[in-house]
Amino acid sequence: MTTPRASSAPRASSAPAPAAVLGPDLLAERLADRDVLRTLAAEPLVGLGAGRALLMQLAHPAVARGVAEHSDFADRPLARLFGTLDFLLVTTFGTPDQVGRIAAKVRGIHGAVRGEGYSGNDPDLQLWVNATLIDSALYIYEHVMRPGDGEPDLAEEYYRQARIVAEVLGCPLDAQPPDLAAFRAYMDATLASLEVTDTAREVAAAVLYPRKLRVLAPALMVFRLVTTALLPEPLRDQYGLPWTHSRRRAADLVLRTATDLHHLTPALLRRPPRPLLVRLARHRVDRTLASRRDRRRRGRP
Repeated sequence: MTTPRASSAPRASSAPAPAAVLGPDLLAERLADRDVLRTLAAEPLVGLGAGRALLMQLAHPAVARGVAEHSDFADRPLARLFGTLDFLLVTTFGTPDQVGRIAAKVRGIHGAVRGEGYSGNDPDLQLWVNATLIDSALYIYEHVMRPGDGEPDLAEEYYRQARIVAEVLGCPLDAQPPDLAAFRAYMDATLASLEVTDTAREVAAAVLYPRKLRVLAPALMVFRLVTTALLPEPLRDQYGLPWTHSRRRAADLVLRTATDLHHLTPALLRRPPRPLLVRLARHRVDRTLASRRDRRRRGRP
């Protein structure tokens, strides 16, 4: 299977190690330390990196094949994006019991995601998917939120805490980069080794230009613009995303405005209540999993 590891670029492996499941006590211990993870996850601006993370995930050939062969991305192009974000919210804000139950459900779904060159429960793929979320959140934190002088730098601690998202799905800590410097080296090596496939471009096009969501055309236009602007340049070129001088200027305006609003709006007003985030995420995850089970019973992906 083609999978990126913490110390190398994607490699081939026909028999990935089984997912490591945390016991209740260890899970509670791991989840006790989420203050910085929660601080950044509650910031609306972090959501600007969602499209960037998804396209980075799809740039891995195994992820792209898994999404294309085990999801109805043409009919529900944003389902994977929202599903990932919902799981992230539950893992970030939920109780250990809530996280354990959701993680078990997701691992069960992933167990059926298998094909030539990929497995949904491959710890290396879990590492890559979570790495794109961490990298995108840190990019927004450092380049859009732009913490001011005198504010603590949260990047190192955020990375340390955010590893729990991959761990609860089966990628143990010792298989993940141990610190932020090692993580950045892993990202650089993996991104340099990736080659966007036609399958990835097909799925990305369905996400960026969804036919059934034309009513959201203005919002989708901004989504495409911001996603293209934030994506690493080599991947942007491989996806063939248009990037002209006028688009760059428009993206700069959108991101500068977002930065200004972030600094002008008090945290109490810009961050949604955490219990509300968990309730919404749990509802969406449960609904998504139920819908998946129903589609599988009817023989649909």
